[in-house]
Amino acid sequence: MNVAGLTVLMAASLAFAQGTTPAASNQPLSFNESGTTSIDGRPVSYLIRRLPIDSFPDLPDPIAGLLTQRGCLIPQTYQAHRPENVIHASLERPGSSDWAVLCSEHGRVDLLVFLSRMPDKPIRLASASEFDRLQRHDSSGVLGFDWGIDSATPEQVREAQAGMGHHPPRLDHDALAETIVNQKTVYHFFSRSAWTVVDVSD
Repeated sequence: MNVAGLTVLMAASLAFAQGTTPAASNQPLSFNESGTTSIDGRPVSYLIRRLPIDSFPDLPDPIAGLLTQRGCLIPQTYQAHRPENVIHASLERPGSSDWAVLCSEHGRVDLLVFLSRMPDKPIRLASASEFDRLQRHDSSGVLGFDWGIDSATPEQVREAQAGMGHHPPRLDHDALAETIVNQKTVYHFFSRSAWTVVDVSD
């Protein structure tokens, strides 16, 4: 990573501690959203933190440009201590260089995958309203964003299958782990031109 990229990444990490997000100018910008929503007829406060695309300097320029053109921001889980929900892994085949992001725009979040052979044609694996991805997480009662993604190596998927009586064949490249914080993780695997969900329980 070059010096400029490292500076942006450090600024984004510092933003979590300060409750702000990095800006391209001296004017402080906030991509966070707070307010109230109604649950069972009662008002409940929420906070959604988001980061701009330039907080992820390792993203290839064509992908970063497409996400910026769409108006994407990257939502962060309430547990985040550093920029997250942008991943780089071998999702198509062993050794491939692929990316996945959570893109928030106009109140909806899409899980987008960019395979290296077609970086201008993202695959949408899932989509949800931001408000459907909120949960209480501390004594304050404030709702926070709970949807996260990460890469999962074949070894990590095998570990998740440890409790199974009969193990499926070992994967030969990375899976995409989609997690609802403190609830469940689903492993998406690309093979033979299609996405499947990896079985991790009997």
